[in-house]
Amino acid sequence: MPVRAGKRVPRAVREQQMLEAAVAVFARRGYRAASMDEIAVAAGVSKPLVYLYLNSKDSLFAACVRREAEALTAAIRASVEPGAPPDRQLWSGLLGFFEYTAANPDGWTLLYGQARSSGAPFAEEVAAMRAEIVDFVTAMIGAAAREASCASAPTEREVSALAHALVGAAESLAGWRPAGPGRQNGRERAATLMNFAWTGLGDLLQGSRWEGA
Repeated sequence: MPVRAGKRVPRAVREQQMLEAAVAVFARRGYRAASMDEIAVAAGVSKPLVYLYLNSKDSLFAACVRREAEALTAAIRASVEPGAPPDRQLWSGLLGFFEYTAANPDGWTLLYGQARSSGAPFAEEVAAMRAEIVDFVTAMIGAAAREASCASAPTEREVSALAHALVGAAESLAGWRPAGPGRQNGRERAATLMNFAWTGLGDLLQGSRWEGA
């Protein structure tokens, strides 16, 4: 009696399965220590099939970095409430960022723990993603500054600096692992950063500045 062949998995689906497995292995082991054998086992495929689909370890790692970077930026953009007041837009963007990174710890580790320390072109991919996020935040803060219509509202240079500072603070908080029982969830982290940043930013947009400089 002939053996029936199993249902063929579409290439796009199989490739995503390989990338999912590779992200987990790279996040756990690091780029240099991870092996294609290990990734193939995790994906449930043969090593030759991994090479056939994704060419090399460099190409596979680059594909993983690109995939995670695109997913993170898309999650942030999709989370922002269009037409909402500036503080709600910032809140929803931060919430989207923290909820995504909390739900995808392997992807976050790959981007900020592995790719940034693995040299070009991987670090450049992360830098490009970060620049896109900074530009997005800059546009939000700039819109808030224009809406405030204050004579002493922040300049474009200040707005750009504020966006860089805010993104850096979010990255740092996303990587923070508090001591003791329990973990701070995405909503708690977003609230922490809003309390830290928006209180001062809100005053600045109304023309109130620290005079000690």
